Amino acid sequence: GPVAETFRVIQGAMTEEYVRSTQGVFQFELSGDGGGTWYIDLKTKGGSAGFGKPPVTADVVMSMSSADFVKMFTDKLKPFMAFMSGNSSIIGDTMLTLSLEKML
Repeated sequence: GPVAETFRVIQGAMTEEYVRSTQGVFQFELSGDGGGTWYIDLKTKGGSAGFGKPPVTADVVMSMSSADFVKMFTDKLKPFMAFMSGNSSIIGDTMLTLSLEKML
């Protein structure tokens, strides 16, 4: 589905440099189609992304619909705007979400 596809793209876009400069772990609690717990690990060497809980404790946990998540990563919705609109919640280091925007 679109969520799994998005994570495949994210995994492909990861670079050592990006992981080194970000040093953050993101956990996504997605509701709706293709939902569940997903993660992006930009802290462990090489980085990783996929379904399930991250291998290390998340710095940021974001809850949103899977539709909004896909929109966010196809650049139709800025992460910050998603949280301002109140459709999503974010727990943890909000500054890290700005570095996530750089990757998008």
